[in-house]
Amino acid sequence: MPISPQARAAAAAGTPPPLSWLAFLRLWTRIVLLALMLGITVPPHYLWRILHISSPWPRYYLATAARICGARVKVKGTALRRDAFYIANHVSWIDILAIAGASGTAFVAKAEIRDAPVVGWLATLNRTVFVEREDRLGVAEQINRLRDALAETWSVTVFPEGTTTDGRSLFPFKTPMLKVLEPPPPGVLVQPVLLDYGAVSEEIAWIGEESGKDNAVRLLARPGTFRVTVTFLEPFHPRDFTGRKAIAAESRRRIEDALVAAIGRPLVPFTGHAQP
Repeated sequence: MPISPQARAAAAAGTPPPLSWLAFLRLWTRIVLLALMLGITVPPHYLWRILHISSPWPRYYLATAARICGARVKVKGTALRRDAFYIANHVSWIDILAIAGASGTAFVAKAEIRDAPVVGWLATLNRTVFVEREDRLGVAEQINRLRDALAETWSVTVFPEGTTTDGRSLFPFKTPMLKVLEPPPPGVLVQPVLLDYGAVSEEIAWIGEESGKDNAVRLLARPGTFRVTVTFLEPFHPRDFTGRKAIAAESRRRIEDALVAAIGRPLVPFTGHAQP
């Protein structure tokens, strides 16, 4: 059974309810499986890197991790096979597992993520491109890292909302992490991507005052499975839109149209407290 509205509200308010023994067992079973998969996939990943071979292991790990966490990923549309810059909406940390497992993409992330314990290390394994907010002189270096990531994984993803929503709304798309597209590397196309969790969107979403740890515990202890649909929308050439603001606006328009079609109603402004 899904989490009750009362329990969801308590978690969002920062006071998660105690776990039952069965939920505790699910939580630790999933943690052990995730750790086991790391032990299986990280050594060959480093070997592939030493041999300068494109490594399939991050994608394999993230796809398996999604299933361990209960996600059943359904892919719609056709993902560009290479030189793709995916721009996606953001609901949960499960998004990363779902889209990377489906496509093998790397990610563009804030530079602060690089210093986060464990998460920063995992991000570097998948050739994450870290963007400094105020590093105006480092754009060329960041573009070079983007090109390296594209050469390794063939695609890179950014979540320009900069935070998570309830899955039924969209924030304005911020543009700092799109500056690697000014100018766009030769041959790179932008492909908007919709992540939709269906009826469980608000349950899966990481919003409110819920901490990252509490959200992870809640989802890993959750019974059953849930569907997440990753829809790769029609790509476009970034050179057809002047600057990152225009690229962000066009991507958001396409994602909003797809989300409205998926939920069958217009979006409403999200008034909840999102995660930083």
